[in-house]
Amino acid sequence: MKKYSSVAVALLGILVGALLVLTIQKASENKRLLRTEYRDWRKINLVLQSLDENYVDTVNRRAVTDAAISAALGALDPHSVYMPPAVLEESETELAGNFDGIGIQFNVPNDTAIVLEVIPGGPSEKIGLQPGDRILKVDDRNIAGVKFPQDSMVRKMRGPSGSKVSLTVLRDGETVPFEITRGKIPMNSVDAAFMVSDTTGYLRLSKFARTTYQEVLAACSKLKGQGMKRLIFDLRDNGGGFFDQSIYLADMFLPKGAEIVYLEGRTRARQDYRASGKGTLQDIALDVLISEASASSSEIFAGAIQDNDRGVIYGRRSFGKGLVQEPLYFTDGSGLRITVARYHTPSGRCIQKPYSSSEDYAYDLYYRYRDGEMTSADSVKVNKNEEYHTVGGRTVYGGGGIVPDVFVPIDTTRASDFYVACNKKATAMRFASAYFDAHKAELQGIDSFPALERYLGSASLEQKFLAFAAAKDGLRPASAASWNSEKNYMMTSVRALVGRYSKLGDEAFYHIYLTIDNVFQTVIKK
Repeated sequence: MKKYSSVAVALLGILVGALLVLTIQKASENKRLLRTEYRDWRKINLVLQSLDENYVDTVNRRAVTDAAISAALGALDPHSVYMPPAVLEESETELAGNFDGIGIQFNVPNDTAIVLEVIPGGPSEKIGLQPGDRILKVDDRNIAGVKFPQDSMVRKMRGPSGSKVSLTVLRDGETVPFEITRGKIPMNSVDAAFMVSDTTGYLRLSKFARTTYQEVLAACSKLKGQGMKRLIFDLRDNGGGFFDQSIYLADMFLPKGAEIVYLEGRTRARQDYRASGKGTLQDIALDVLISEASASSSEIFAGAIQDNDRGVIYGRRSFGKGLVQEPLYFTDGSGLRITVARYHTPSGRCIQKPYSSSEDYAYDLYYRYRDGEMTSADSVKVNKNEEYHTVGGRTVYGGGGIVPDVFVPIDTTRASDFYVACNKKATAMRFASAYFDAHKAELQGIDSFPALERYLGSASLEQKFLAFAAAKDGLRPASAASWNSEKNYMMTSVRALVGRYSKLGDEAFYHIYLTIDNVFQTVIKK
């Protein structure tokens, strides 16, 4: 027994020794990797320390740190971003709740505020501000080219509902003045929901906010009660929002077990999301409208519907934003959004378009116009090397964005010189605002669409609009013949903008405008 016991002890010693050697080797390897990783990143600290110790002037550490973070994230992908406190607050407030103000998002590259987004239904959108406008003045204060702090710009533009603020903007080389009455910025994501026939409903969704699922559920319950058997779901220009809301919406339409989306990243294991089978709209026929500005959560929803052959997608190729961001917050109120994974449709397509060239990515939509993709289905770029199949066996392609089942080009036939000139100066929107100021009591007393149609039909809007365009902006149609060819489109837009000031709000606008909307008309006539 002693002999066997000695052998066991010896073997145990050998095993323990071997494990100890492996442990030491592993620890040594980990330390080596840590040293290597530290050396890789140490240069950043050395640069900042050197600036602090040697730079000719006093260093603004916060400004330099912010710039370094922004530059570092900019080298990764287009959607990993650093947000100073004011930008982060604005971004999160828009999706989370109501606030008083004028309803825009802007950025300040090169010392001039540029409008990035005009919140649908807000005061700025109603008066005619547009993405791309350069803000020169707020009231009498010049804020362009004078290093005016961005958070101070936000404070000057915000204010209590009912108060007024004047903005002077630069648009296409011309200065345009706006007087905006501040208001509660609407955070509702359903812009409009109404019946367009006895059995067809229409729903316009502007964003995926915290309340989107509940809003859509309530709106569709109302439409079903009115006889809806088919839904036209309009996601055009919807830039996305909360990921979970796209899952909830897709779940409303898809059968149990149907895949909605999956995400996967270098440090994120594949995560699949499937339908519960409890959706209340599984028996409703579905048509989805998308555009080149439909992104992120909009693309998740459209991709799930398309890959499951659940509905028909109309419009133009969507934006192609399929990167997953996670937030990181700092104690000073700033934060990061870091890309950690990619979204894939049920068939396996990656929604994200290529971004190897930052310039090509930034000008992608411009290139689509230039290359004819907005007007010709044959010009739509797809990657034939990335072929996938829907559950029904239809071929779909990857390469970025969702390519619609039915392509509908932009309508270029109505873009006369007069229309383009009015658009540059937001003449129609400014006319609608001025008309409302003069007829507020009449418009605010209208609460039904038939009553609105009767009112607009007797308001002599054509003569009043042409007089306004001539007096305020010096604009006139080229001739009586050209006006006759374009006035239906122009005046339908004007009627829709004026109608928005009634109690019907955005529903009035879309009810009227959809009659000249070529994508909607393609769907409704199928």
